[in-house]
Amino acid sequence: MIEMNVAGVALDATTRLPIVLLKDASERRALPIWIGQTEARAILTALESQKTPRPMTHDLLVNCMDQLEVDLERVVIHSLQDNTFYAVLTLQQGDEKTEIDARPSDAIALALRMDSPIWVLEEVVSEASIAVDQEADLQEQEEFREFLDNIRPEDLIKSREGNEPSAESS
Repeated sequence: MIEMNVAGVALDATTRLPIVLLKDASERRALPIWIGQTEARAILTALESQKTPRPMTHDLLVNCMDQLEVDLERVVIHSLQDNTFYAVLTLQQGDEKTEIDARPSDAIALALRMDSPIWVLEEVVSEASIAVDQEADLQEQEEFREFLDNIRPEDLIKSREGNEPSAESS
């Protein structure tokens, strides 16, 4: 599993539908998930730490879970079937753990409010993620190839000798 963070909510340029964008820790892969307007608003409200005059649905769930002493241990987005993502909430109350099916958008909105991690199975990331900065990746690869092409064995020996501690520093 790969832990992902919410990078933000954007509009798909073609469909004009909202997308929540998850990124891995290295920010090299992004997982776009198309969501509804209401879910986008719920996620944005949590991202921006906005307070509403009355509890919205996700806030109500958080309040109920707090009163019942239930923790949201994590959210797991575990599959993609027919262009639909599937997620589960892993809840813990004392020693008891329970997994509950949830839409990823609702799960993400809750995770943000409860400061819980969001995990995605590697198979889902492999299938549905996009490279965030392919140009930077290609540039890094090219720079590394150039480094390898220009390095001489004596450079490595000099470098290694310079890194050994001297008797004076011991």
